[in-house]
Parts: sequence; structure tokens; C-alpha cells
Amino acid sequence: MRTPGGTDSLPSRADHDRIDPAVWRMAIAVIVGVLAVVFDTTIVSVAINDLADRLDASLSTIQWVSTGYLLAMFVAIPVAGWAQSVLGGKRLWMYAQGVFLLGSVLCATAWDVHSLIVFRVIQGLGGGIMMPLMITLIIQAARGNTIGRVLAAISLPIALGPILGPVLGGVILHLGNWRWLFLVNVPICLLGLLLAARNLPEDRPAPADRTRLDIVGMLLLSPGVAAVIFGLSRVEGSAGFASVEVLLPLLGGLALIGAFVGWALPRSAGALVDLRLFRHRALTSAAAVGFVLGATLYGSMLLLPLYWQQVRGEDALGAGLLLIPQGVGTLLSRGVAGRCTDRYGPRWVAVTGFAIACAATVPFAFVTADTSDVPLMVALLVRGVGLGAATIPLASAAYVGLGHEEIPHASVITRIAQQIGGSLGTAVLAVILQHSVDGAGTPDALADAFGAAFWWSVAFTAVAVPLCLFLPGGGALRRAPHAAEAELEEAMPV
Repeated sequence: MRTPGGTDSLPSRADHDRIDPAVWRMAIAVIVGVLAVVFDTTIVSVAINDLADRLDASLSTIQWVSTGYLLAMFVAIPVAGWAQSVLGGKRLWMYAQGVFLLGSVLCATAWDVHSLIVFRVIQGLGGGIMMPLMITLIIQAARGNTIGRVLAAISLPIALGPILGPVLGGVILHLGNWRWLFLVNVPICLLGLLLAARNLPEDRPAPADRTRLDIVGMLLLSPGVAAVIFGLSRVEGSAGFASVEVLLPLLGGLALIGAFVGWALPRSAGALVDLRLFRHRALTSAAAVGFVLGATLYGSMLLLPLYWQQVRGEDALGAGLLLIPQGVGTLLSRGVAGRCTDRYGPRWVAVTGFAIACAATVPFAFVTADTSDVPLMVALLVRGVGLGAATIPLASAAYVGLGHEEIPHASVITRIAQQIGGSLGTAVLAVILQHSVDGAGTPDALADAFGAAFWWSVAFTAVAVPLCLFLPGGGALRRAPHAAEAELEEAMPV
């Protein structure tokens, strides 16, 4: 930074605490754009039974409405970094949102279950690009300044999606036709496209900056991740992980991912995802903790609605409404967590967040058929505070020490880690719950079965606490902006 007298000086603390208005405009554009994608991931979950009746399909077939969407997202995520290097962030964002909008309109016009599944795949391809790209665009624009507060704003939809999505789905089904589950996306996407056209900067890459698509890597990693997720989603019944339907795609997917590792390591940045970034302890620790966070968040979101539905007799809408306190807690804590992350660093904010979430999950391990909803909703509020506080420092820590061109690869890595963790946590808790529920003939016995599963959820959350100690400390985010500014100034033409 050059002073009025012509001398150079480092940016002041006030400069780092000030968020560029252009970054806020970008943040608003991506938040609006991604809202439909995040909520659509869970909004359909409460409509499965209704869709099966309306489309005259079996539950095993209608499940592909959700499964196909998720698998398409996982196939698209690894190619986001390459696509950005070719198209630029703004154009890729708008193209991906346009694909999601097209898929939403087609889903609303579906004439049978098979057409709906195909159109959901189109939705998932657009959404899969947008999820990692959202973080990448903001991290690159912020240049290291006040990362915590900016991420607290843009990652809010990601945290609230699994919580409020089922509520929104239940309300739509209660008030209108199932087609509105998809039509509700149309105005959100149109507004998102308008804001993106106005607020995202033009960043079309020069021909020399474009990278070649790693076709071999794409053919290994994308189907490998999708196969692992699919195998984990098939964990059900008494066979659990021993089922052929689980083991075949799971082992096949792991083999493909292993082959990708062998292919990608010698190629560094030329690979679809640069695995050499794992040499950065900050990214490696953030990915590991994010894996556990996925298991904690998505695993509990399997247990919580089922407890109120199966033990307490609530319908889908009632169970969704009872989860609102967790969303409120998340909303309350994220701003504070962002400021604390910028001031004190990711490590202790994450440790505190996971410790709070772990303690607030313990009451659910003691649930009975007659437990009052009031203390459970208070526990959910506190749990939401902890999860909200834990998420922000992870997103901040992952990018410490990375160059501008490495950020897209890091976004893909952290996104895949969290999604696989969520799928594994859900699968493990589903097996534990299934084995515990077998033979539970009374409401109290059923509640005990859920209590046993909740103890595993407590354990998942507790594992994250010591892992957080490997995250960067207080000085990491304060040093990163200076390095980023220097790097950008060197790259600018004179």
C-alpha cells in the first residue's frame, strides 16, 4: 500500500477490518443464487411419500428423485476448478445457475417418475458446480481480509439447508401441489442471475491461463466419489455394510479414488484436483474436521426427525418445525464466530463450537417416549450455536497459505470431504438405529434405541474437538492478507 508521500507501508489493522463493498455485493449475489440449490437438496426429502402416491411409483424407485440429484452433484463438483479456469468465475456461475433453473422448470413439468429423475439429474449438475464455486469466488475476491465475517454470511444457506429445507417442503405440500417444490426455485434463480450479472466482476481468463481438462482424472474421480456416496446411501436393513448392494459400489468407488490418487500426485496442478495441496497442514486439518462435521450434521439430521415421527407421533411438518431452534442457534452464532475467527484464528473458535455442539447432543441420548419437547428444543438451540460456530473457522482455515490459483482446488477438496463424511455418518447411524430398533416393541424401548444411536452422534462430534487443535492459530489469518496483497501487487502490470 502506498502512502500519500509515496512510501510503501503494510495495510493497517483498520484496512483488514474493513470489508470491501464490492465483496459484500458479490456475497449477496452468490447467497441468493445458491439458496435454491441448498434448500432443494433437502426440500424434496419430506415429499418422497407424496411423490410416490402422485406418480404411482414404488418407494425404491422414487428414492432416485433424491439419490439421482445428489449423485449428479458429486459428479459435477470435481470439474468446477477446471471449468472456472476456462470460462471464468462469473460466466461459469451464471451458466451453472441457468442449468439449475432449466432443471427446476423441467422437474415441475415432469409427467412420470422417470422423467422427474432425469430432470433432477440436470438440476444436480448445475448445483454441483455452484457449491464449491461459491466459496472460491468470495475467497479470491476478499484477498484474505475479514475472511471469517464474509464466510459467516455466504455459508449461512449451507448450514440452514438441512435444517429448514424439510420445513419449507412440508409447508409447500401442506398448502399446494408437489410441483411447487420445484417452481419455488424459479423466482430465486432469476433474481440470482440478475444479481450475478450486476455484481460479479468480469474475470474471463486469458488463453494462457486456461488449463486442459484432465479427462483421465475426471473419469476416475467423479464416478469414484459418486459410487462411494451411492454405496453408503444403500446401507439399510439387517445386512448393513455387508450387503452386496453396499459393498460393490463402495469398494469400486474406493478403487477408482485410489487410482485417481496414483494418477494425480505426479501431475500436481495439471490434475483435475491438485492433491499436493495436502502438504498444507491448514487444508489437511480443515478437510479432516470437515469430514467429521459432515458426519455430525447430516447424521443427526437423520435421527432427529425420525425420533419425533416414530417415537412422538409427529408428522413430517411437525418434525420439521421442531428443528427450527437449531437453525435459529446457527443464525445467532455465525456473526460472532466470524468476528472471533478473524481476531483469534480458527483453532479455538472451532474447538469451542464443537465442544458446545457435543454437550448439547448429550440430552438426546437420554430421551424417553415422554420427554418434554421444551428441554430438547433448548438443547437444539444450543447445538445450533455450536455447529454455527464450528463451521466458519473450518472454511477460513482451509485457505490459509494458498495462492490464488490453488483456491478452486481447495474448495473441491473440502466439499468432497464434508459430503463423504455426511454420507458415512448417515450410513453408520442408520445401521446402528436399525439394529437397535429391531425388537423394540414399546415406545420406551423405541426411545432407548434412538438414545443408543444418539450416543454415537455424540461420539462423532467429540472426535472433532482434538482434531481442531491442528487448525491454524491466531496469527494465521492476520498474516495471510499481507501475503495475498503482495502476491497480487506483484502480478499486476505496471
